[in-house]
Amino acid sequence: MINFPNCNSCSVKEIPDFNIGHQSDNDAKTGVTVLYFPNGAVAGCDISGGGPASRETPLTLPLTAENKINAIVLGGGSAYGLAASDGVMRCLEENKIGYDTGFSLVPLVCQSDIFDLNYGKSFVRPDSAMGYEACLAAIKGTCDLQGNVGCGTGATVGKIRGTARGDKSGFGIHAVKLGELFIAAVVCLNALGDIYSPAGKKIAGLHSADRKTFEDCVEALCENLSPRDMFTGNTTIGTVITNAQFSKAELSKIASMTRSAYSRCIRPVATMADGDTIYAANTGCVKADINAVGTLAAEVMAQAIENAVVNSKISDEEFLKFC
Repeated sequence: MINFPNCNSCSVKEIPDFNIGHQSDNDAKTGVTVLYFPNGAVAGCDISGGGPASRETPLTLPLTAENKINAIVLGGGSAYGLAASDGVMRCLEENKIGYDTGFSLVPLVCQSDIFDLNYGKSFVRPDSAMGYEACLAAIKGTCDLQGNVGCGTGATVGKIRGTARGDKSGFGIHAVKLGELFIAAVVCLNALGDIYSPAGKKIAGLHSADRKTFEDCVEALCENLSPRDMFTGNTTIGTVITNAQFSKAELSKIASMTRSAYSRCIRPVATMADGDTIYAANTGCVKADINAVGTLAAEVMAQAIENAVVNSKISDEEFLKFC
């Protein structure tokens, strides 16, 4: 996809100081994913959706201290699922990981969640125990599974006329290496809108009532211009990780540049019915231009979005069982 000299796709397992761990409830169709940084990471954030479910995102703000965070948690369960971070913190503390206050270690953990209560069992959400196990898996190493795993277990898209008219989506990954520079993107794709590949082909979204053809979410949105609540259970959450060295302010800018991938691949996007959020984190000290890294990050995220769809495909019969 990215056609630059010496820029090659690579395994996410090659990214230094960065691990991925999952816990999935395949019966309830929800889960949690932990991005663990063994040596900590400086992080920034961009929130473009109108209804985010998040915890400790102020740790990414440029006006707060430049302390490195230990983990980013991406989960299901909407605001209920934020309880997963309790288990993540407990797991990190038990492994002697966290900010040393002089009295105890306090793990620094940010979390954002999707709304997946409309798919599977709405009364089952990621909890502290699930967060603990996902964190333990991340401490042990990186899982490179994609699709219906972790936070993507209950992810769906194209829901402007209800979940049953949409499509299954999930968790996507893409990573590239350019010289010494690594950039990876992970995304939990759970959008109100239709999904397009980076090349512009519609690959998931709103279906006709008989599910034989696609309809268009933007057209459906504009059928009625009266103010209304379009809540159907949405939010796309993702993270870009690089070994280039940047401040929190610069990483927040990179996260906002990465948002162009959302605009390219999700239509409509960042509505008041979404909680779209992107983190950007660095794990190394490679010197790189912010404009180049932000541009590449958007390209890598766009491919991760496509991967989230491609790796989550299930039959219509299987999909409709859980709507």
